[in-house]
Amino acid sequence: MNVSDILDNIQIPSMLRVRQKFSNDGLSHIERVVEKELHQLPLKKLIHPEMKIAIAVGSRGMADILPIVQTVVTVLKRYGADPFIIPAMGSHGGATASGQQEILSGLGITDNTVYCPIKSSMETVELGKLSNGLHVYLDKNAAQADGIVVINRVKAHTGFSGKHESGLAKMLVIGLGKQKGAAACHGQGRSSMSQNIEQAARLVLKNAPILFGVATVENAYDQVKQLKAVTAKELLLQDEQLLIVAKNSMAKILVQPIDVLVVDQIGKEFSGAGMDPHVTGRASWPTVKVGPDPKRIVVLDLSDRSHGNAVGMGVADVATQRFFHKINFADSYINALTAGGTQGVKLPVIVESDRLALQAAIRTCGVSDPKKIRLVRIANTLNLSKIYISESMREIALHQSNLDILQEHVIFQFNQQGNFINND
Repeated sequence: MNVSDILDNIQIPSMLRVRQKFSNDGLSHIERVVEKELHQLPLKKLIHPEMKIAIAVGSRGMADILPIVQTVVTVLKRYGADPFIIPAMGSHGGATASGQQEILSGLGITDNTVYCPIKSSMETVELGKLSNGLHVYLDKNAAQADGIVVINRVKAHTGFSGKHESGLAKMLVIGLGKQKGAAACHGQGRSSMSQNIEQAARLVLKNAPILFGVATVENAYDQVKQLKAVTAKELLLQDEQLLIVAKNSMAKILVQPIDVLVVDQIGKEFSGAGMDPHVTGRASWPTVKVGPDPKRIVVLDLSDRSHGNAVGMGVADVATQRFFHKINFADSYINALTAGGTQGVKLPVIVESDRLALQAAIRTCGVSDPKKIRLVRIANTLNLSKIYISESMREIALHQSNLDILQEHVIFQFNQQGNFINND
């Protein structure tokens, strides 16, 4: 007997295609915004001719990352500096210099596109030690520079909660700390992560030549809604305040609760956790307070830009063979072990096709009547404007002022291999 023999008769419900409406407040002319913010800083005091300045750039797919980096480089050169890019992404890219440079290239950041060299290395220097024994490290190239600039998106973290989550402070400690720094910080556990990041960031700010940071906050449409350039002195305060804005700006699935959540793709460019627990309602870590939790989560594919890093698959209940064959277990495990956990890289049930994945989730979600299944399908956890919801959720949709029905009675179509024909 095959798995398909058990699942073939499981009915997949008719769906509605809907548009979720969020605040559309993205900034235009991002280069001008960056220029304006930078010139509000005391650049003449901070930058001197021929200063070698390391610009720390992370691995996340933050919106407008290329024009932001290009503009920072241009302004620094205008003041006579000699800038270069360093990857600031902890253990990502398999914790190798070439792997991290490849991730930057995947974001469009090369020496040809940002008009300056990229220096990628996993070597670090130790800056000091906190009272709790935490060793704090800094990228060696950054430590040897005359000045350091950090660029990052501020957002809710997927593994812990606190005053400082993902943002400038975390980039100082974990991003610039490379694998060694990331492992040291994660090694003390998630419950103290935010506090350790703050204390370690203060040590970095004291002992390293941090010039300024450029922070962005994105809206629900993955657009930059706020960009701020901050001096080293105000970096921690602004990081904390921008996190509040970021959390209030996040996209969510507006129809709840959910029996089966289908996620077309997971990947590191969508979330550090592969799929954002603040969207799915399920986290790998108990230190993250999210919900409501779907009864079943299905993952269909791993994005190419994740470079085989399948962190997040452990949150899923069912996945496809297509997804499985894209997994780089070494990179995934290095990322997870550096972060201090294994839950996020455990394997879900693997089935042959998209159709069988949906049927397996429906079969096991505990709802016997297929017409009552509350099924939601999303492209990924970063793009939630247009989603599918089952017909059973029609009444909820009709009573949501920020939700429009675009198409009714949608029957999912599959090819001979059992995979979606239209994957939009």
